[in-house]
Amino acid sequence: MNKPKNDLLQGTLALLVLKTLARGPLHGYGITLHIQMVSKDFLRVEEGSLYPALHRMEQDGWISADWGTTENNRRARYYRLTSTGQKQLAEEEKNWERLTQAVAQVLRFA
Repeated sequence: MNKPKNDLLQGTLALLVLKTLARGPLHGYGITLHIQMVSKDFLRVEEGSLYPALHRMEQDGWISADWGTTENNRRARYYRLTSTGQKQLAEEEKNWERLTQAVAQVLRFA
């Protein structure tokens, strides 16, 4: 049973999106493709999770969005990291590091 676990993204979606946008502006579909490709199809972000998360991050000032045109000549919102978002990304990365170290400790000594 080696199928992708969407619930793994629950607490890490903001981190993955912010890290993806640190590379440059992207539209929503581009964000999902990047995460899926880099994770070798293990992580899949569903639209129903992504767009509410993007909306929250925009409200929190972590990202901004502008309308643009895709490579396929379609209108899409392009999201970019703000300076507040860069600070939040650093915080999210620290939190992730602490979490993974704590889990590793438990696995080592359980």
